[in-house]
Order: sequence, then structure tokens, then C-alpha cells
Amino acid sequence: MLIEAMAKCLIVVLFFARCAFASDVNAPQTGSSLAENYLALLWHHRLYLYAAAALVVGLWVSLKVALSRKSGEKDAVLSGAKKQEEPEVHVSGVKIFYGSQTGTAKGFAKVLSEELEALGFPAEVIDMKDYDPDDRLADECVSGSVCVFLVATYTDGQPTESAEWFCKWLEDASTDFRYGRTYLKGLRYAVFGLGNSVYVGHYNTVCKNVDKWLWMLSAKRLMTRGEGDCNVVKSRHGSVQADFQAWKGKFLSRLQALATGEKKTCSGKNCKTGSSCKSKKEEEEASKETGSEVELVESSSDEDESGLTGEKRSVVDLEDLGNLMKNAKKAKGKNGPQRDGEVVKFSKLNGVKKIDDDGERREMITAALREALTKQGYKLIGSHSGVKLCRWTKSMLRGRGGCYKHTFYGIESHRCMETTPSLACANKCVFCWRHHTNPVGTEWRWKMDPAEKILQDALDKHQDMIRQFRGVPGVKPERYEEGLAVKHCALSLVGEPIMYPEINAFIRLLHSRRISSFLVTNAQFPEEIRSLEPVTQLYVSVDASTKDSLKKIDRPLFKDFWPRFLDSLKALGEKRQRTVYRLTLVKAWNVEEMQAYAELIALGQPDFIEVKGVTYCGESSASTLTMANVPWHQEVVAFVQQLAAMLPEYEVACEHEHSNCLLIAHEKFKLDGDWWTWIDYERFQDLVQAQQDSGGRQTFSALDYMAKTPSWALFGAREQGFDPADTRFQRRNKTKDISGC
Repeated sequence: MLIEAMAKCLIVVLFFARCAFASDVNAPQTGSSLAENYLALLWHHRLYLYAAAALVVGLWVSLKVALSRKSGEKDAVLSGAKKQEEPEVHVSGVKIFYGSQTGTAKGFAKVLSEELEALGFPAEVIDMKDYDPDDRLADECVSGSVCVFLVATYTDGQPTESAEWFCKWLEDASTDFRYGRTYLKGLRYAVFGLGNSVYVGHYNTVCKNVDKWLWMLSAKRLMTRGEGDCNVVKSRHGSVQADFQAWKGKFLSRLQALATGEKKTCSGKNCKTGSSCKSKKEEEEASKETGSEVELVESSSDEDESGLTGEKRSVVDLEDLGNLMKNAKKAKGKNGPQRDGEVVKFSKLNGVKKIDDDGERREMITAALREALTKQGYKLIGSHSGVKLCRWTKSMLRGRGGCYKHTFYGIESHRCMETTPSLACANKCVFCWRHHTNPVGTEWRWKMDPAEKILQDALDKHQDMIRQFRGVPGVKPERYEEGLAVKHCALSLVGEPIMYPEINAFIRLLHSRRISSFLVTNAQFPEEIRSLEPVTQLYVSVDASTKDSLKKIDRPLFKDFWPRFLDSLKALGEKRQRTVYRLTLVKAWNVEEMQAYAELIALGQPDFIEVKGVTYCGESSASTLTMANVPWHQEVVAFVQQLAAMLPEYEVACEHEHSNCLLIAHEKFKLDGDWWTWIDYERFQDLVQAQQDSGGRQTFSALDYMAKTPSWALFGAREQGFDPADTRFQRRNKTKDISGC
């Protein structure tokens, strides 16, 4: 329309201009040339010419605008069609970062990666130690990918070695003004932690910090942080593997929703406090899962740490809070220590509920734990016990020599059963034979099997393992027959047997079958030591002599581990039966603490002190121990001689070079120049029976059942503790033997 109007105006202007030109041309000429006349006409009618030129330019501009609009509309149509053909990609891929010490987090990362790829999401598994966050993490803000962090919490709440640098950088960046609060804006992430709630104060510390630091840098949390618990008692789903499976299912559902462009609704209230935003559907699922009660001892998200979220939160007046906590404490302490499995919970009506039904307790051995221990050769019994055939039992069946207990105390190694009624332990020692596959705990909170069943099953499984040697070349027939009748029981397989609530009943059952008892404890349960009934020989592991070195080597779970350790040594000194300090030397860790060891020996006054070089059990991701930490036998001998010289009432008595072990004995076991470190086992059983028959009135001491030590077992003997009745077996190409039980 505009173009047509302008064209008409141009025609009108040209028409009037023509008429004007015509009238002027027809006018009489007055001596001027024709050219001059035309120029004069153009000058006089220049306004018409200007108008015509303006109309031409306007017409040209209008045409250009109309054409550009038409082209834009066409491009828009083509662009829209292209967008319909290529939909917007909301998730370009998933990057799974893991920080692992024992390989669990790495395994979880691989499992998650496989499931993501099965769903069509490109996935990449990244070890945090191989990733430089300073150079690369900011790129994830614009890559369209989702970052998943699977991180474990290690000793004292610290990250694992592989995740140490990543966490250090993240912590520094979150508080460094040079990065700014929006440094990771656009990064979408989810966090799952691996921890153990037994470590009070350090439970899943690393994953909580990673979650917090990412949020402080404006990264966007996709879902509530997940916290896996290795403590099966408090684990929400029964094990850390089950916790991960539950979290993984929610994450995959959230990721699929995100890939379709779905967005969560958020009120903004939780986001301001760093909590994750939950959709109504998720809140309903969470409420169904957790029910109407929330355990006081559990926490697996930011919401849990601050109490119940949203409308589900129970309202407690401030003046009622004191009474509420008082009632909870009363309910917990009312039934005494024998009901440790009890858990106090808050109900939605602010009431206190006690759970004391043993049916609600969980088994100590999870499916994954059962598989790992079975691979190591354990024969598991019930839900918390195990038995295993010692290599020295196999050796003595073949006449190739017995263990150091045979040399020091006269045990018949082929008739010894190594077992434990509790696979759980209160320490995570660096030299653990089992590479920390056994559970840990500070109190008994699992289902409990009766002592009768444990002992009978242990004897049956032990005999089954002995029967496998029938007809094996080299096995002596008489020793095979003797091996089927168990005479000794070493309660030192793994874990802390003294934690088992019915340990005294178990010991009585052993003695009723005239089986001797050798019990080892890690010196963290002093009251249990005091209440323990007489055993043939009671051991306390003294792995270090100072607080710092004990924490470094044993890595105890108790916060008050040092007072417990000292009190356990005092409790040992109160026992009348045979007592032993068991020292394990770890080169470059605890061999220089001579004076401190002497002070600990003076505290407990043990009958014997076993000093043994640490046994290297192979590389373990849970320990930094190497062959360099294993002392040579000559070094152990030198240490023992120096230590004995500092102890006025002790001397070096025996040696077992094959186990890299020596025995320091109290002088009261040296009569007329002869050592009496061996045990009269039949005499011990008679004394135990007499004490039981008298109702505890008739007691006995370690001197009442001692026996003379043979000359070949003494320190300095040519045999170096090897029984001459057997034949020493040397492996081919063997340069050094540091093995031992």
C-alpha cells in the first residue's frame, strides 16, 4: 500500500513538472541559447526534481524493507522446522567422579556408568586423582553434562588419597574471592557419600563438604545428597551397597525427567539455605519411605540435619524440648547395657518409642561381606561368627612344624581351631590380615546367635576342613586322626571376640569339652576384660606405646581410645590366670618407643610378652603398609634384648625364628634355672572344673598349671624354636620368610 501511494505521488509530481517545462519551453526566446533556457528551467523547478528524487529513494528503501521482512519470515519458518527436526538436548552426558580407598566407590561408579549407558546417556568415569579441577571443572558449567561425585570418608573424616587434591581445591575455591560466588554457576551435580556411622563426628564428612562447597560456588544440586553407611545397624537399607542402590534409582529417575526438559518446582526457601529442592512427588515418596518416624542417630541429607522438612516437620515448643530429650535419655538408659540394640526414635506425635525387639536388629554379615569373607577362605557361622583353618594346622599335619604357640606354650597346632564369635572389631589396624573386609563397631547392635550353635557349627566346619586332608601326600595318619579331635581354641581369627555378649557362656562350653581357650582382645573393652571368666591364656594387643602412634597404627573407633587402652591394661593386671602382652613391631612406626613400652608393661604386669614382627599380607588399598615396614628377625631380636634389659623382672625365654617372634617371660616362671612357659592343659581343665564346682570359692593362678619348656624352644638354642620331631620345609628360591600366625 505504501509503495503504491508513493508511486502515485511520483506520477503526479512528474506530470506537473512536465506541464511546467512545456509552458516554459513554449515561451518566446529572448536571445538566449536553448541550453541556457533548459538549465534555467531546471533551476526554477528544482523543487519538483527534489521531490521526485525523494520519492524514488523512498520507493527503493520500502522495497528493500519489504523484501527483508519476507526473507526473515522464511528463515524463521525454516529455523522452526529445523528445531522440530533436532530437539533441544537437556543432558549431553554424565561424568562420574569417584574418590576411593578400598575400591568400593570405584565399583559403584562403574555400575552407575553401565546403567546410564543402557539408558542412552553417554557416561564417563573419572578418578579424582587424574582430574585437574582448576583447569577443567568450570567447563562443565556450559557443557550440558551432569556431574556425579561418589566420595568416601577416610581416617579422621579426611578424603581418600585419590580425592585429597580435588577436595582441597574445592574448599579453597569456595572461600577465595578471586573465583567468585558464581564460579560454577550452571554446573549440575549430585553427590553420594560412603562412610561409617560408627565413627561419630566423622560420618560422611567428605560428601557433606563436597556438597556444601559446590553449592557455595553456585552449582545446582539436582537431588538430595545420598549417604551410604557401612554400619549395617544404622544403614537405612541394610548395607552401603543397598544404600547406593536406593540412591541410584532416584538419581536415574531424576536424570530421565531432566532429559525431557522437566523442571522441579521450588519455593526458594530451601535453596537459600543450601538444601535441595524437592518436588511434591519426591516428598510423597520420601515420606512413604521414612514413615512417620525419623531416627535421631541417622542423617542422610541436608533436610535431615535440620529436622523434618516442609509440612511433615513436627512442631516442638522450645520449653518442651528439654523434657523431650530427658525422656529420650531415660528411655535409653533405663534398661542398662544389655539392651544396646535399643534405638530411641521420635514419633510424629513427639513421643518416644523404644525398639527392643531382637527381630528388628540386623545381621552383622551382609551379602557383600559374606561374599568377600568366603573368598578369603572363611567358613561363616550364623550371622556374626566364623572359622578358618590356620596354615600352621596344615603344616603340623604334614610334620613340617608348628606355630610359635607350640614353641612357647606347647599347643599342638594340628589340634587347634582358630575361630571367633564376633567378626566385628573396634579398630582398623594398618596391618589387618583381612584388609578391613570385616565389620566394625563399638558395641553389640546386631542379631545374636546362641553360643551352643556357634561352637557346634565351628567344630563341625573345622572337622570338615581337616577331613579334606585325608590321603593328601605328606599328611601323617596319626596326626590326621588327632586333628579331628579339637584340643585348643584360638579366639584370635579376626574381630573382637570379647564383644560377643555371651562370650563367658562360649568359654564355659569350650572348657566343658576340655578345649583350652586362648583369647585375644584389642584393649578397648576394659569392663568386659574384668568380667571375663578364667581362660587358659588372655592376650592384649599392644600395638603401640603412645597415644599418637596407637591412633596411627590401630585407627580405633572410640574417641576415648587411649583411656580405654590404659584401663584395659590395668584390668589385665587384675587377672590371676596367664596374661600376655602381644607387641607387633612395624618398622619405622613403633620400634623406637622403648621406654614407653617399658612403662606400659609396668602398668599391666603381664606374665609374658610376645614380640613379633609385623606380617605383610600383600598390598591393600586400605593400608599404606609395605615390605619396608617388616623388620628382619635380627632386628626383632635386638629390640627384644633392649626391652628386656629395661624390665627388672623379665628375661628373654623363647624364640620362634620361623614366625619372626620372641617371648619375654616373668622370672616367676623360671624355677631353678629352668623355664616353665609351657601349659599343663589337663591340669588347667581340672582347676576350672573345681572352681565351677565350688561356686567360685576355689580359685587358681597361672603358676598352678605351668609345665617345663623343652630345650629346643629356648632362646639361643640351635633349633631357634623349631621342634626337632618335625622336618623343616624350605620353599624354593626363598630369600626371606616373615610368615606367621
